[in-house]
Amino acid sequence: MGRIGKEVAGQVVSFIGLSLVAVTCGIPMWRTTSFIGANIVTGQTIWDGLWMNCVQQSTGQMQCRLSENVIQLSADLQAARALVIISLIAGFIGFMLTFVGAKCMGCLETDASRSKVVILGGCLIIFSAILVLIPVCWSAAITVADYRNPLTIETQRREIGASIYIGWAAAALLLVGGITLTTSCPPQKKMYGYPGYGPPPMYPYPGAPMPNPGNYGPVYAPPSRVYSGTGSYGPSKPYGAPTVNSGTQYL
Repeated sequence: MGRIGKEVAGQVVSFIGLSLVAVTCGIPMWRTTSFIGANIVTGQTIWDGLWMNCVQQSTGQMQCRLSENVIQLSADLQAARALVIISLIAGFIGFMLTFVGAKCMGCLETDASRSKVVILGGCLIIFSAILVLIPVCWSAAITVADYRNPLTIETQRREIGASIYIGWAAAALLLVGGITLTTSCPPQKKMYGYPGYGPPPMYPYPGAPMPNPGNYGPVYAPPSRVYSGTGSYGPSKPYGAPTVNSGTQYL
């Protein structure tokens, strides 16, 4: 998969993750409490969320009330409000930065600057995933601990709502999208001599040119004599032939 394919895949996965974070923040299903009396008509379901609490009767009637006072919320839901909103802001900024630094866009001139912007956007998306994962896990741990507490009344036992599971899925998708974006276009150093890269930079010499101390002059060469082929060569002193020794003296 090429760079453009990785960027598009990371952006799609990150967008789905951000959408799930918005759903987690909006729907009031962080905790669910079911109460059924002696008669089924008295049964009701209570949903606790970050912004409102809803009660649904067994007859199908539902009533919701906004949580205007933050102090009424538990500590984990108070922290979840701030962390989820910061997660949405950081994820949205990172998602927009990935479009600015995308290879198919012409917002930036060089590939190195595009790579840095995309990596920054991917890091913000990973940070958004961590921010949404903290309150989701915290709220789930407190809900499970209260449910297993023997001192808790049976009618007040709360269970994990749908928002917790959606938040886990959103964090996983944001992590996958952020990692894909940060690894899609790592910055590379320029390698000269390969296609697509320009010539190496020229560094000017700051000093003045040094004069050559060598002295040059004409060189005398004797005239060459053309070989005619008519001359003859012979030794100036005659040499006698070597004497031959018989082998009888060595017997």
